[in-house]
Amino acid sequence: MNNAADIVLVFLVLTNLMLLGLSRLGACIRTVALQGIALGLLPLLTKGGHMELHGTAFAIAIILLKGGVFPWMLMRTLREVNAQREIEPFIGYGKSLAVGTLILVVCIWLGSRLPLPEPVMSSLIVPVAFFTIMSGLFLIVSRRKALTQVLGYLVLENGIYAFGVALVDKQPLLVELGILLDIFVAIFVMGIAIFHINREFDHIDTDKLSGLRS
Repeated sequence: MNNAADIVLVFLVLTNLMLLGLSRLGACIRTVALQGIALGLLPLLTKGGHMELHGTAFAIAIILLKGGVFPWMLMRTLREVNAQREIEPFIGYGKSLAVGTLILVVCIWLGSRLPLPEPVMSSLIVPVAFFTIMSGLFLIVSRRKALTQVLGYLVLENGIYAFGVALVDKQPLLVELGILLDIFVAIFVMGIAIFHINREFDHIDTDKLSGLRS
């Protein structure tokens, strides 16, 4: 079980690094979709037959939403705005990978020293969760296009979800569904906002919108 969890966690690290180095928005969306599927599989691989019915249903819902519905919504938005690449980000891709590697080292150091209330599924889960959260934040602040920043928000939430899987054994179903509903609404609203920004200004570069301030 732990070996399977470690493989998924290493995969999450690789997807985070890929996102920091990718410029094509379509590839970024597909990478986030794979990350969502991996996160949905994580509790199934670690708890297996010991999971309650609602836990299994929630894991399947995570896979369908994060691996299917959200990426489909973002790909549809991508086609509507006709933006294929993240051009000239605030921090270049080579530097982003270097910063990401440094963040990973810091997260591993921090995760190894953080006291936990109970044993976790893998020693990698907390560092990887921290790294996923920090990768999402880095994407939000280092990229120009609104769509990439939405992906950063999704990655950030993926890290929070991974941290919750590590530390919370049982969680009320209504709370879990409420979190998913919030994410769904956020992605839906962000997609609409990106579409209208592109229609009004012929671009989705958020830094150019600062020129509209009086």
